[in-house]
Formats: sequence, structure tokens, C-alpha cells
Amino acid sequence: MKLRELWDKWTSINLIIRIVAGLLIGIVLALVIPGLDGISLLGTLFVNGLKCIAPFLVFFLIIGSIAGSGSGLGSRFKTVFILYIGSTVVAAVLSVVMFYAFPVGVTMPDDIEAVDSNSDIGVFLVNLLTGMIGNPLNALIEGNYLCILFWSAFIGVVLKATDLKVVKDVAQGIADLITKLVRIIIEFAPIGVLGIVYGIVSDYGMEVFVDYGALIILLVVCMAIVMFITNPVIGGLLMRKNPYPLLYKCLRESGIMAFLTRSSAANIPVNMNLCEKLGLDKEFYSVSIPLGATINMNGAAVTITIMSLCAAYTLGVDIPIGAAILLCIISTVAACGASGVSGGSLLLIPMACSLLGLPAEAADMMIGIGFVIGVIQDSVETALNSSADVFYTSVSEVVECRRKGEVPHFNF
Repeated sequence: MKLRELWDKWTSINLIIRIVAGLLIGIVLALVIPGLDGISLLGTLFVNGLKCIAPFLVFFLIIGSIAGSGSGLGSRFKTVFILYIGSTVVAAVLSVVMFYAFPVGVTMPDDIEAVDSNSDIGVFLVNLLTGMIGNPLNALIEGNYLCILFWSAFIGVVLKATDLKVVKDVAQGIADLITKLVRIIIEFAPIGVLGIVYGIVSDYGMEVFVDYGALIILLVVCMAIVMFITNPVIGGLLMRKNPYPLLYKCLRESGIMAFLTRSSAANIPVNMNLCEKLGLDKEFYSVSIPLGATINMNGAAVTITIMSLCAAYTLGVDIPIGAAILLCIISTVAACGASGVSGGSLLLIPMACSLLGLPAEAADMMIGIGFVIGVIQDSVETALNSSADVFYTSVSEVVECRRKGEVPHFNF
């Protein structure tokens, strides 16, 4: 059989079916023959492929989209920005309420090493701003999406105000080329998933489900409430229609992949592909999706809030309601700095802990515990964060259609 025929046969099978098959095969192989680095390497290569191409995809898509954009994007960006930040605040508030209702403590192991991180919010905000206005070439190499967003948007706005049509066409052409490359990489997702699942099950087994079980349950329940209740309620009220068919598509095609890759940045190409399937406006989603990967951090807000309150509860520190409310705001700001990095939200726990008057050692221990349970916590967190990017982008499109008096025509 020729290579082309084999490829056509492979791609003719539904991608979701192939991913599920890869997942099951990975679990079976890990239980039968664990510890083979060659199999887990497949997952590493797949995730690295997405991570490497995502910055360039975002950079050129945003330049091309803004430079060639028409009218009407401004109101949509305003809507999606409010939804991103607002839903993150709601997630943080929900986490505080849930923890007060079901407080959880942990035994902090003595052998967990301290992790260096900034606990001062002023230092954090300065680093955030300086990181945004940095070297764009370094940003592309390092995957600094705040910097990529800033420079690509800046270049796009300048190009839009000029008559440099050739430059606009080149930027759009490169974006189209990278989009095609992404589609090819995504076709290898089943093999990548096989390697990812194999590595997780082979390394951790079922033990991680037992240690720190109560904390894991509280984190997952909070994220599930945000995922299946608060986000759909917000979306349903704005769209004036049943939000669950859209949510199902977002979870099926974005959430599952994000759960396995544990990286919002790696999932950007997947979300772009899903937005295209949903029939959304490319000029809009090519900017809103990478923006969401940076600031739409529902799951990260849950993690930062719960882990900080857990540390306080374990040490017997009473948290007044005023501090808890302030913690929600801090968690929202901190969550925006956790973008794109697997486990990034854990490194921002010290900033929230400092607000509660907790010692740095306690915060560092919670980070260590976070990395232990990260195989579950970080997977669910990323699935929530990334799928919500597509969900709220779609909601914003529907809101814009209704504002113009048009009938929404999207594929959900």
C-alpha cells in the first residue's frame, strides 16, 4: 500500500475514535509492560511538536487577522475579555465558598524541597509587564504568549493603518501554511495520546489517587462545578439557548486533548482547529484563543485559591472573610501569569499564601504537594481552562450576532 493511501485511510477514521483507541492501548501497555521509554517518548514528541509550532501560529495569525480585519471586532473582544476575567473571578469565589463548606487539611511531608518563586504581588506585576514588552524573537522561541500577543497585535495595528498589502499577504500566507502544518500534527494525536497515557500510568499507577485524596476531590469537584454549571449558566444566559451542545463539543475536541497534554499553549492549535469546525470568524478566534490561553484561567484560580486555603487550614490560621475576598482577586491576577505552562499555577501559590500571612516554607510545601497530585489536578485544570477558551469565544460570536440583529449560523 502506498504511503498516500495509508495516510488517507488513517485520516478517514474519526479523530475522536482514534484518540480513544490510543488512550486505551496506552493504558493496557502501561499495565502489561511498564517502563519503556520509547513508548512514552511518542507523547513527548507530540506535545513538543504542538508547543513548538503554537507560538508562530499565534504570532502570524494575529498579525494577519488584525491587519486585514473589518469592523465589529472591537465589541467582540470586549465581550470575550469580560467573560474570560469574569469567569475566572467566579471560579475563585466558588473555590472560597467550597473550601469554607468542606475544609481540607494535608500532612505536609518534611522531604519536599522548597521552590523559589515570587510572593510579592508588586514584583509579580512588574515581571508580568516587563515580560509582555520583551524581545519578540525570544518570545517566539520561549513561548512567552503575553509578549507574542503584544507584539503581534502592535504589528497588526500598524499594518492595518498602512498600504503595505504585500506584507499583509505574506503574513496571512505564512499563517495559512502553519495552520496546515498544525492539522497534520493533530492527525498524529492518537499516537501522541498513547505515549502520554502510557507514561502517566507507567510512572504513577493508581497510587496518586490514594495520597492526598480529599484535596484532589475538592479541587476536581470545584473545577467540575465551574465546567458543567457556572460556565454553561453564563453562556446560556448570554446566548439565550441551551449551552450544553456547545460545551459537549468543546470538551470532546478540546478538553480531552488539553487533559492529556496538560498545556494550554500546546492546545492552542487544537482550539483553532475546533473554532474552524464550529464556523467561527477566523479574524476573531485567531486572537481570542491565544488571549484566552493567557488570561482565561478558571482552573488556575481554583488551584491557587484551594491550595492556599488548604495551607492556612493545615497550620490552623483563621482566614477572615475580607482576606478571602481579596484572595479571590489575587488568585485571578495570579492565574493570568500561569498561562501555557504545565503546572504553572502551582508556582504562584506563594503570592496568595503571603496575602494570608503564611510562612514561605508552607507555600513551598504546598507546591511540592501540588506536583505530586499534578497528574490529576493539572490535567483537569488545563481541560477546564482550554475548553473554556473555545466556549466563551463561541458565546461572544453569538452575542455579537444578536447585537447586530442577525441569526447565529454556527455549527453548534
